[in-house]
Amino acid sequence: MMGSGTTLVECKLMGRNAIGIDINPDAVMVAMNRLDFQYKPLDTSYIEPKIELFVGDARNLDAIENSAVDLIATHPPYSGIIPYTKSAVSGDLSSLSLEEFMNAMGKVAEEFHRILKDGGHCALLIGDTRKHRHYVPIHIGVLGKFLDAGFVLKEEIIKLQHRTKTTRERWAGHRYDFYKIAHEHLYVFRKLLKEERRQDFKYSMKWW
Repeated sequence: MMGSGTTLVECKLMGRNAIGIDINPDAVMVAMNRLDFQYKPLDTSYIEPKIELFVGDARNLDAIENSAVDLIATHPPYSGIIPYTKSAVSGDLSSLSLEEFMNAMGKVAEEFHRILKDGGHCALLIGDTRKHRHYVPIHIGVLGKFLDAGFVLKEEIIKLQHRTKTTRERWAGHRYDFYKIAHEHLYVFRKLLKEERRQDFKYSMKWW
């Protein structure tokens, strides 16, 4: 779920090898275009990294071997809030109902756990929505799916939103009987090392 590839651009600037995967072929083309630049920093130790791009589904990362990745950075759609693909792309998570979305995120979590190295981290940015003017905490369901997959929660970072509807729209009214959602959740999960005791992290797992 790399989107337009901003994380990959940063990987290129920092000399980090990276794999970018998105279900939308248009997003992959945009990312390819954004990565098509020459970079020669003054630091002579810089070695241009290997960056690979694929059209693929985060629920089936068969192009990546088990325990092959140090860090996963991902930004999934927030269920059915904003359509991700202009034309229907098979497997687009943003087109699913909330129940279907959560089932899909369970599969994503399992694949992420499979490809991540022991001790590796997964950073996931997720937001919430409202239905019938009441809060729908999408992040709680996603958190549960990743804990079910075997991850432990290392950190939760609250990311403040500077625009509170979408980046492309404005609220028409001035008074509402609810608060505008002005934050997102950045979860940092970790895959335990084999020698670590899960009991030591039981309260950073699904203890409820």
